[in-house]
Amino acid sequence: MTLDPVVSNPNFYKVVFENEHVRVLEYFDEPGQHTTPHEHPDSVMYTLSSFQRRLHTEDGHIRDVVIPAGTTGWLAAQQHAGHNTGETNTHVIFVELKGSRASSIAAEPLGPQALG
Repeated sequence: MTLDPVVSNPNFYKVVFENEHVRVLEYFDEPGQHTTPHEHPDSVMYTLSSFQRRLHTEDGHIRDVVIPAGTTGWLAAQQHAGHNTGETNTHVIFVELKGSRASSIAAEPLGPQALG
């Protein structure tokens, strides 16, 4: 089973740009929808909409996040599944860094870091 979100969750993720350094993904879902487990390498996340999500790891760690539109943040390499628990669509751009810790699980808290 692949953990590449474009393969494991193609209804939500699509590649909008890719070269040897980065892969840029667009993510979109609606309230109540959820993803299967997938992973992200070190990435920068930019939110196009305000949203509320619950993120789950394989080891049972859960984190609820509420993120306003226009937020940019660092997303350390991690594996998770997500659930849109809010009343708005989730619309996000991820700039994934190639050659980073693509297969490691983050030691930092689940979800985006240093938002602002």
